Amino acid sequence: MKKILEWVKPILIAILIAYCVNSFVIVNAIIPTGSMEDTISINDRLIAFRLSYLLDEPTRGDIVIFDSNYEEKLLVKRVIGTPGDTIEINNNQVIINGEVLTENYLTVDTNDDFELITVPEDSYFMLGDNRNKSNDSRFWDDHFISSDAIKGKVMFRYFPNFKLLGGNDGQ
Repeated sequence: MKKILEWVKPILIAILIAYCVNSFVIVNAIIPTGSMEDTISINDRLIAFRLSYLLDEPTRGDIVIFDSNYEEKLLVKRVIGTPGDTIEINNNQVIINGEVLTENYLTVDTNDDFELITVPEDSYFMLGDNRNKSNDSRFWDDHFISSDAIKGKVMFRYFPNFKLLGGNDGQ
């Protein structure tokens, strides 16, 4: 019996540690759609850090995992608008506070125009990198995601190969 306990105890401790890390430190996600291609592909596996925004706020360009009001799964998108920003999309360009946003991570133009709106306090405007195949803030009834819904900042892809994603250009 003592031999069994010698094996069971470390296994239970490892399970408890894994549970705590997954519940309070990281978010593990599998990408179900192509809305973030070419930055992130379908079936990529990502790790996001839950504590990234403990002392800081999300910034434009961050890739985040968040709860959606529209789907029962976690979503991954890029933060484009932060509280107080004005946003519009015109002639294939995203315009933030009257200035064209430089988006070196995009491989296709943004086809649809989007009327000028202002991001409310404690909210964010999200877009997928594959703009023409992304169900994102442009199409939701409430165009914004509250800061409470954000689970973490994507730090890296670990499958199918390793790639750091933690910078706010996603590259």
